[in-house]
Amino acid sequence: MKRLKITNDHGWTPRTLRKQERKIKNTLLRQRVMAVRLVMEGYSGKEAASMVNVCRQTVSHYVSLFNEGGLELLLHRDFAPGREPFLTEEQQEKIKQLVLTTTPAELGWDVASAWNTKLLQSYVAKQFGVSISREALRKLLHRKGLSWTRPTYTLAKGNPDEQKQLEKQMDLIKKLDHQGHRRCRSSVHR
Repeated sequence: MKRLKITNDHGWTPRTLRKQERKIKNTLLRQRVMAVRLVMEGYSGKEAASMVNVCRQTVSHYVSLFNEGGLELLLHRDFAPGREPFLTEEQQEKIKQLVLTTTPAELGWDVASAWNTKLLQSYVAKQFGVSISREALRKLLHRKGLSWTRPTYTLAKGNPDEQKQLEKQMDLIKKLDHQGHRRCRSSVHR
């Protein structure tokens, strides 16, 4: 098996690579630099692979990347762009504002006083022509800073005059009840 070799150090030494390793927070990227440094220090590809817990071919790939483009190419990682979102950013914002400012009852969608994923799912299908799962809607709203909570009821404020009148009546009832208990006790003790 051919020994791995650093053919172009791009100005890096094992010492400077070690310093660079300490600065890298991402474990996988730090592992790449460590593998190249170990090969630079004279370890075989198999030994370096064992030390950083990857296979020999992976170390060979890291060394190849480093020889070709230095540390920049070694640390460069392309990620797939990902799937197109179901809804545009504008549509997502409309849904957020809808949830924050209206109720399904106000829009004539339901008698419910709060939105739920089932109602939103049908709203999105009708308004935007997009079929989206309830879980996807929940995650979308979570990314927008919203979370699901159960609606709570707020009691209406009472009339202060009527409340005072009721308090007076309750005090009078308590007094009468208290006096009645006193009379009962005194007659039992005689």
